[in-house]
Amino acid sequence: MLDTAETPGNDVQDAIVPADVAATVVAPKSYVDDTVIYPALAWLRDNVPLGKASVPGYDRFWLVTRYADVMAISRNAKVFINGDNNLVLNTQAGDAYLRQANGGKLRSMNSLAFMDRPEHAVYRSLTATSFMPGRIRKLEESIREIARASVTEMLAHEGEFDFVRDFAMHYPLRVISSMLGVPQEDEAHTLSLTQRLFGAPPPSPDGAAPTMDAAARHWRDTLEEFHAYFRELSKARRREPRDDLISLIANTKIEGEDIREDYELDYYVAIATAGHDTTTSSTAGGMLGMLKAPAQFAALKADPSLTEGFVDEAIRWSVPIKHFMRTANEDVVVSGQKIHAGDRLFLSYPSANRDADVYADGDAFDIRRSPNQHLSFGNGPHMCLGQHLAKLDMRVLFEELMPRVASIELAGEPEHTETNFIGGLHSLPVRFKAA
Repeated sequence: MLDTAETPGNDVQDAIVPADVAATVVAPKSYVDDTVIYPALAWLRDNVPLGKASVPGYDRFWLVTRYADVMAISRNAKVFINGDNNLVLNTQAGDAYLRQANGGKLRSMNSLAFMDRPEHAVYRSLTATSFMPGRIRKLEESIREIARASVTEMLAHEGEFDFVRDFAMHYPLRVISSMLGVPQEDEAHTLSLTQRLFGAPPPSPDGAAPTMDAAARHWRDTLEEFHAYFRELSKARRREPRDDLISLIANTKIEGEDIREDYELDYYVAIATAGHDTTTSSTAGGMLGMLKAPAQFAALKADPSLTEGFVDEAIRWSVPIKHFMRTANEDVVVSGQKIHAGDRLFLSYPSANRDADVYADGDAFDIRRSPNQHLSFGNGPHMCLGQHLAKLDMRVLFEELMPRVASIELAGEPEHTETNFIGGLHSLPVRFKAA
């Protein structure tokens, strides 16, 4: 689907995404309703799978919706880079604010997702061993203890509770906090900061409409609060190192020098937030998938060997990360479209994960789906560092949960976070019967 040598004729016109469809895909509120976002993405895959989008208030960008194209772009980190521009689609006003705040640069964080080679390889190597499958497997018993305690706390609700707020958001937070070195008494604070970082800016006290740069300012302000918190923990770990990731990163050397503070603090933020928010979304999304298809719940309860398949399907179907941006580093042709150096591309993971060319009945939740090489973790050199931890978290949790409940059903309307970036369910009222 990608050929840097191919050059279409001058008469080839760019494919154009209709304005209303582009606006739907960009609007955060579209992602709270599957009957809005998924039909729009399906229409794009069938009609304009790779096209230029123009949305008022945003720079023009290419909208990439087909699995094969998202995969090809993700794998080619030489041509499609992360670090030159904002990795997240932002408004023109928001980008202008970030340039002003970042000394002229659009890169809003110095974490792995925002880096290119060779820098990316250097910083990924700092923690790569800690997230290797063999190392993660050694954590299973300690994670199982957390899962077992979490299920016991859930059962104490005696029949009705919010699966997200009372359960799913706390368990992965405890796991990643333990690895990172965040004290348990600080978990509520880091949870609040994570929700703010990925959530919409708060409404204005006077009821005025948010400014076009409100999201960027909200992001920056929250990031600075995260930095203030982790700065103190880092100082403590330099004085007294422990067996945790903060100690590892705080005491590391890059080419003989201490790691830069902005890189260090953003590393902690990335692990703390991505390490639990996306797992929370997948855990809750997987439960909702089974509640909408009760036969899947019955199948998993009857056959625990289906748990690994359930985990992959939950991650595919709920797709916590909605998009990342890439910037073309040179002229290139993708699926017959000429992408010019400097063009930006919006990779739609929800669309790729339901592409009919890859997934039969992709809208259905099917825990027996195989193969299931979804793109929720990305692909190529930027493939999620914590994917093995996330899958272990979820497998262990449902291995502990399913034998202890006889049934679960919806007790109210599920509610999703308004976001086109990272997020999922923020409320899932359920009613259960203990086994």
